[in-house]
Amino acid sequence: MKIGVMLSDAGLGDQSFSDIAFEGLEKARDELNITFDYRELEFTGTYKQGLEELVEEGQDLIIGIGFTVQEDMEAVAAANPDEQFLLIDAVSDLPNVHNITFKEDEGSYLLGALAAMKSDSNTIGFIGGVENEVIERFETGFKAGAKQVNPDTEMLSVYAGNFGDDQLGASIAQDMIEQGADFIYPAAGFTGVGSILAAQKAGVYAFGVDSDQFFLAEDTIVSSMLKRVDTAVYQAIKEVSETGTLSEKDKVLGIKENGVSLAPIRVVNLTAQEQKQIENLQQELADGQLTIK
Repeated sequence: MKIGVMLSDAGLGDQSFSDIAFEGLEKARDELNITFDYRELEFTGTYKQGLEELVEEGQDLIIGIGFTVQEDMEAVAAANPDEQFLLIDAVSDLPNVHNITFKEDEGSYLLGALAAMKSDSNTIGFIGGVENEVIERFETGFKAGAKQVNPDTEMLSVYAGNFGDDQLGASIAQDMIEQGADFIYPAAGFTGVGSILAAQKAGVYAFGVDSDQFFLAEDTIVSSMLKRVDTAVYQAIKEVSETGTLSEKDKVLGIKENGVSLAPIRVVNLTAQEQKQIENLQQELADGQLTIK
């Protein structure tokens, strides 16, 4: 069983999306007796080049990590109709491309609620990597959760246009902090790492994204929105190793499916009432009782 992976633009070391996907890949290697190869944009120049190299190696499944891979994956998949592809974070209509997306707004909703509970300034900040429907789901959920708890919450929102610039992330976060934001939530890969470190330096709170990023800033990270790309990658490889194919064309993972969740809440203390409110909101999201707008 041979698996090929084209990583997202920031590549390994982003301490976020690519790294968590790679953990699922390594788990599959260790537990399912598969081999894998991967490509990073830094070395291939284009996603298309990396994907074509993986096709030439004769992989049983080729996985593209991130919505930025979609256009090139569709070009390569159309040219190789007998090859099986999996696209993470976007949806392709091609018959040989399966899709897995996440309900990022659900996990972000809980972070927004948490921020509104504990913000002293009633001002919070969101930093997106690029303007795209995936990142916009993070923003929409975060704002909706905050407004649910405190309608007077003001949210500052900036899109960096980049997932790999920690200095830019730090600069944006600093601007928000100067405007009164005391919680910073980045959905911006390595750019977001810079904003988290800036929050810690300024003595305000931040949230991690994709993986539990507490170790990055242990005085600052209150929680993280866990996006279980590792589990999605592992389960997809497991299914292909057992059956030879993926059964679902389009899979969507939210709180109910354990596709998104919150890391442990640290740094701040919740009252029993606040803890219960977070738990109730999580249950309502899982049950489909809450509509996020």
